[in-house]
Amino acid sequence: MNHASLHRRRSCKARRLALASAVALLLAAGAANAQQPQETTMIKLIRGLMDSGALKPDVGEALLAQARAEAMAADAAQSTAPRATAQAAQPQLQPGDVRVPYIPETVRDQIREDVSNDVMARAQAERWATPYEVPEWTQRLKLYGDVRVRNESRMFAGDNSDIEVDWAAINEGDGFDVNPNTNLSLPPLRNTRQDRRNSWRIRARLGVLAEISEQAQAGIRLATGNDDNPVSMTTTLGGGMEKKDLWLDQAWLSYRFGTWFQATGGRFANPYWSTETLFSNDLSFDGLAFDYRQPFEGDWTLFATLGLSPIEYSSDSFPSNSQQKEKSHDKWLNGLQVGSSWRFASDNELRGALGYYDFRNINGALSEPCELYAGAEACSTDWSRPAFMQKGNTLMLLRDIALNPLDPANTPMPQYVGLASEFEVLDVNLRWDTRVAGRYGLRLEADYLRNLAYDENKMWTRAEGGIVNNFGDGGTTDQANFESGDTAYQVQATLGNFDLKAPGQWNMLLGYRRVEPDAVPDAFNDSDFHLGGTNARGYFVEGSYAFARNTFLTARWFAAKEVFGPPLSIDVLQLEVNAGF
Repeated sequence: MNHASLHRRRSCKARRLALASAVALLLAAGAANAQQPQETTMIKLIRGLMDSGALKPDVGEALLAQARAEAMAADAAQSTAPRATAQAAQPQLQPGDVRVPYIPETVRDQIREDVSNDVMARAQAERWATPYEVPEWTQRLKLYGDVRVRNESRMFAGDNSDIEVDWAAINEGDGFDVNPNTNLSLPPLRNTRQDRRNSWRIRARLGVLAEISEQAQAGIRLATGNDDNPVSMTTTLGGGMEKKDLWLDQAWLSYRFGTWFQATGGRFANPYWSTETLFSNDLSFDGLAFDYRQPFEGDWTLFATLGLSPIEYSSDSFPSNSQQKEKSHDKWLNGLQVGSSWRFASDNELRGALGYYDFRNINGALSEPCELYAGAEACSTDWSRPAFMQKGNTLMLLRDIALNPLDPANTPMPQYVGLASEFEVLDVNLRWDTRVAGRYGLRLEADYLRNLAYDENKMWTRAEGGIVNNFGDGGTTDQANFESGDTAYQVQATLGNFDLKAPGQWNMLLGYRRVEPDAVPDAFNDSDFHLGGTNARGYFVEGSYAFARNTFLTARWFAAKEVFGPPLSIDVLQLEVNAGF
């Protein structure tokens, strides 16, 4: 819209307000007239304004009704006075004179206020009294987000094992041929000895929260990321100054039933109270979540969460080159967490929760005999390899490859790997918030996890001897030399301000974490400690200082090494600035 059009609209709206004010004054001066000719004059005036377009029909009708009511009230009041006294007090009228009864000041003020409120209410509802006000629907949207700029260095010990197979890279390709007669190359290997210093990395997240009604909400969030992995939104700079990717990280709807129960569906933030030992802080969840939260007398609250999350659906047409298709082999995470918090002594709060997470159908399975030499492009359990993995979990070969009877020794054997263990994780979380020296916040946290489905004998039976990692220093790859475990825990202490909002706020954090190889699935936990995954133990320390509103500097150090198996020590230093809005 150009400046001239905007000026004409403002002038029109000003004229409307002026006319409305004139009508209000006329009503205050003469609406109580008891004579029929004066009432007829007022009605004609209002109708004339309606016909000219200065008053909208519904506003005009309201003014007409009010004028008639005021006139009738004045007429009734006049008739109650003694007729003789009224006649004596009245002067003789001359032809053309109009009798205007006296109206008290309070009545005139009330009439003026009522008419003005009616006109202004209409003007505000139609947005012509406040031309610079944004549409109503925009006031129900909230924009939020954050930006992080990080400098990261990764330091590896010089005596680390230099044979750390990158199994994820094998699963993403066409498999690795394990027959030494047909393949003499090494599998993809991870870097374990050469430091990577001063990598500049960023993370940006931008979300919109919509208040659809008092009960319904919706949200959308975009985020950066090097790729579509679920546990990190960090993007490494460089790459020839190429543009960076932006991903749909969240899209959800929620509905609240009363004040105590809420259902959410779509892709949303982690609904459980957990640590990064189990779920990365950047991890979003697909599916449905049902949250119950009920406060009680005595400053304690009961909460519970039920989640149903699809992890991966098998292909509709697997195998693609066969008339016989495989049935659905979908992978799910079903979780239930129940907990309570109790605030006491004004500065103290205890919080605890018990969670159970059933990762259904995510373990690998050995295929039926697979005749790849005869032209088959897939084996029956290729679907069971993980869509994403970091490192640490015990892995097994998935394919039972049939040998070519014409040349068995030279039959290529490209293999994929899958998880050897099943996962049903029990999680116990505890937290105590208090204050020390009367002014500093202190938070003590402990998290204990155990994989209830871990069974070493079942793993070896399932793999039929095809376990490929997590062996000790004995030099053999049999069960006697196998080393794994089902337990993880983390302890952590934080001193200072838990949320950094105002300039001058700060906190310090110190913690220790130990995660055995098959305690949790390695695909979903922290990607920074030991560079992600399981089979790691070590400490971490962090300090943050807010130097502006919602803007703070953080320094963080991770020092971790393997729990079992060949040496793998990895230290990570992160220096970053975070800003949120």
